[in-house]
Amino acid sequence: MTPATTPIPTGTTTSTTTSGADAVDTYWTSVDSPLGVLLLTAGPDGALTSLSVPGQKGGRSVRDDWRQDPGPFRAAEEQLAAYFAGELKDFRLPLLTTGTPFREKVWAALDDVPYGSTVSYGEIAARIGAPRAAVRAVGGAIGANPLLIVRPCHRVIGADGALTGYAGGLDRKIHLLTHEGVLRP
Repeated sequence: MTPATTPIPTGTTTSTTTSGADAVDTYWTSVDSPLGVLLLTAGPDGALTSLSVPGQKGGRSVRDDWRQDPGPFRAAEEQLAAYFAGELKDFRLPLLTTGTPFREKVWAALDDVPYGSTVSYGEIAARIGAPRAAVRAVGGAIGANPLLIVRPCHRVIGADGALTGYAGGLDRKIHLLTHEGVLRP
């Protein structure tokens, strides 16, 4: 599956997360991928603040006060190309995201889910010491992940093995899990 290439929209951001990517000193670039054109943002220090796909629920749009500059994204572009070529399993990039303490815990737990494997929302809740009743809140935090692909929220599935939810669309989740060998083509 190769989604159609979609241009990066410009205008105001539609993200509801606080990712640090709303600052005036925000840099952006776009990268072609098997999932469509990815929008990457970074702060002045080059730390990645968001990565979104076309049509993403809660995705970002380029703002007029952002600076288009591919320079801060060279490592991210190289690692994404290597990932999609099947040559990279772990991203090693400086990341800068901010959220509630709960979201930060959930996002850190996502970073520990290995390539080619999946976990349930309940397992993420257990990993951060949250009660089983917090599974919906865990799902909300995962859905607010500003760093798709790099922070592997696509590796989280339902307790029964069902492929549920993905801000980038279920077809992209299937593509990523197939790419990582979790699902068969």
